[in-house]
Amino acid sequence: MKPLLEIAANSVASALAAQEGGADRIELCASLGEGGLTPSYATIAMARERLTIPVYVLIRPRAGDFLYNELELEAMRRDIEACERLGCDGVAIGALDADGEIAIDACRVLIHAARGLGVTFHRAFDLARDPVQALEHIVALGCERVLASGQRATAIEGAPLIRTLIERAAGRLVVMPGAGVDADNVAALRDATGATEFHASAKRQLASGMRRRPDRLADMQGGEMRSDIEAIRRLVNALA
Repeated sequence: MKPLLEIAANSVASALAAQEGGADRIELCASLGEGGLTPSYATIAMARERLTIPVYVLIRPRAGDFLYNELELEAMRRDIEACERLGCDGVAIGALDADGEIAIDACRVLIHAARGLGVTFHRAFDLARDPVQALEHIVALGCERVLASGQRATAIEGAPLIRTLIERAAGRLVVMPGAGVDADNVAALRDATGATEFHASAKRQLASGMRRRPDRLADMQGGEMRSDIEAIRRLVNALA
């Protein structure tokens, strides 16, 4: 089976760069520096209009933990419905309860809103109390994949658990490694885990085009963070 590469793209420009670099699928988001948040309606619409590869949208209303109140769940549900109307291929969701268990009822609401869309359970999984039990709950919910670092800072560190999860899943869903994945380690990660899908950001910061750059506000003047075409091509080649 040909390995599949998903790129976390934080803008329309990043998504187009990922497609040009050879990515197979996009996870469209905003604010990668905060772990990713739901992008704007216009960003979703423009990406769907311009891309020919599948587009999944991250559904996460804020940074921080994955324990959501009713207002946040309502916002997430509406965002999913907007993705469905715009013709997206899928969404990435995730919610936990205060004890680190999969929030079954909340996830059911979100999955119901997704209707016929594909559903990835995102890295909220990595904070679950019992990863094997969490996997079984995610399978029962009907998700098609789970994105995981093996409950470690990087997928390479978490490779043993990722392999265990893939074996436990036994084809019922895809376990997709993500976190710190690049061209230098993706082949080793594939060999260590047996994974067939991989998630990376492959981003770099562009130089700012501003000529006026007052020193007193340096933190407001960085260049755009964008998916890097060449880094993605290297990932594709490493997997090939």
